[in-house]
Amino acid sequence: MLCTRSGSHPYNLSLFGAVTEHLGEAKAEEWLKGLVANMARSPKGGDTDQIKAVASGECGIALTNTYYLARIMRSSAPEDKVIADRVGVVFPNQDSWGTHVNIAGAAVAKNAKNTANAVKFMEYLASPTAQEYFANGNNEWPAVPNLKVSNPALQAMTGGSFKSETIPISAVGNNQLKVQQMLDRVGYK
Repeated sequence: MLCTRSGSHPYNLSLFGAVTEHLGEAKAEEWLKGLVANMARSPKGGDTDQIKAVASGECGIALTNTYYLARIMRSSAPEDKVIADRVGVVFPNQDSWGTHVNIAGAAVAKNAKNTANAVKFMEYLASPTAQEYFANGNNEWPAVPNLKVSNPALQAMTGGSFKSETIPISAVGNNQLKVQQMLDRVGYK
């Protein structure tokens, strides 16, 4: 039985927009109906709540971001060690289109006073050095391809291989209205 946050949460809208792009609207709506039919409870809480619900047995599976699990895995708190021992990670679609990843972006405002420095800052954020900080400090998967990280939680999750999906952000964005309408039709709260 599934636990998840609200269907209209931006992370879920992104995921469901990508699924719609892969499957088409009709099949994506059927997939969403299946999720609703297999919920252990009404959508609520955040990622850590979902992980704890799986560890307690309330849910059999949860849709979450891995950095929340990595935080639990890297924690020294005894209660977190128990949670980490009771859950595992499944990256879907590794044999097909790959696993959906969060979409993050940056932009410079049209009326920015210091455009050149803003661009330099964004370039820094996308650099191997900054991406290593994100991976090792915040448990985020690096955006720089093939960047080696020394985060034991991230390494433990993949076993050395991971295939991410490559849907363009424009396709995911173009599906948002359709996705929200599908969520309403299938009763995904």
